[in-house]
Amino acid sequence: MKSKGNDKKKKYPRRRYGTGDQKQDRLIHWFIQKAGGSPHADLLEELMITVFKIRGESIERGDIKMLNTAFKELRYALKVFYPFRHVRKVAIFGSARTPKSSPQYKQARDFASMIVKDQGWMVITGASDGIMSAGNEGAGRLNSFGVNIRLPFEQDANPTIIDDPKLVNFKYFFTRKLIFMRESDATVLCPGGFGTHDEGFETLTLVQTGKTEPRPIICMDPPRSRYWKHWRDWVVTHLVQGKMVDAEDIDLIFFTHSAKDAVRKIADFYRNYQSMRYIGDRLILRIKKPLTERQLERLNGDYADIVKEGVIRQYDQPFKAEEGESPETLDLSRIAFHFNKRAHARLTRMIEDINKI
Repeated sequence: MKSKGNDKKKKYPRRRYGTGDQKQDRLIHWFIQKAGGSPHADLLEELMITVFKIRGESIERGDIKMLNTAFKELRYALKVFYPFRHVRKVAIFGSARTPKSSPQYKQARDFASMIVKDQGWMVITGASDGIMSAGNEGAGRLNSFGVNIRLPFEQDANPTIIDDPKLVNFKYFFTRKLIFMRESDATVLCPGGFGTHDEGFETLTLVQTGKTEPRPIICMDPPRSRYWKHWRDWVVTHLVQGKMVDAEDIDLIFFTHSAKDAVRKIADFYRNYQSMRYIGDRLILRIKKPLTERQLERLNGDYADIVKEGVIRQYDQPFKAEEGESPETLDLSRIAFHFNKRAHARLTRMIEDINKI
């Protein structure tokens, strides 16, 4: 008969990531189980292991304060957004200094109102004045989120979102930007300053490099405005012609003077396409309406250049072992192929073509 000590050792999962001290690792495992356990106990243990590793390392108190604040900000923000994960959301960026009387303000407000009323979406803004206020005003308090950054100037929450439980305040830009990307399904850029361009270039970089899923990226300004035209001309002249980005990367952006067209572009992107994920080395595109054999054949012909090996295939059943954490997608069809993980602008174009089918 085995001893209780041996039984405990058998139950403890050996892991590659640890504190370096088996006794500490066992104590962390015991603590999570004693606290009630969790379906995500393995990841919670790794978080605690990280804390123990920090304790034994030579870093300054200021570094630990930064880690502590970032973790607390992310935890709280994810808690706020979680009940609304089933609703698609658009992130709206633009200048906090835009006056209410300007055509940019009215356009942003109209866009937010239309995407909420016509498409059932919600809106995320930086919660301040100007374009951010217009976005929250158009969406209304019920359908608005605010992710505010604490600054010494011009960043008080606007009247629509102030004191709302869906307002989250951040100390750090990097945690705020992470939440903007993680919790939104589309990005709309209105005329703005450094912050607007920072968010725009970050979104483009993440999509271009495949660090986030493809999404609609809209540059919107009023009729007769040349704001985004001048920006596009600069990008083409200096980045495309200088071979710093591919010409196709510009196609990641939709330029428009119409709030109605911006709403239509976003809605069309999710007309058939639902979401994507990798399983092993295969890219899985979840779609609402399956393709016919002829449509799949055409897709293989048009996009053979982005398939690393084999062909594009369609599956009527999910990969349940890997996709069990997303039960809302189990009834969808799947398109699977070995993506070359480089041509993300082409992948976006492929999704747009799937939506037209």
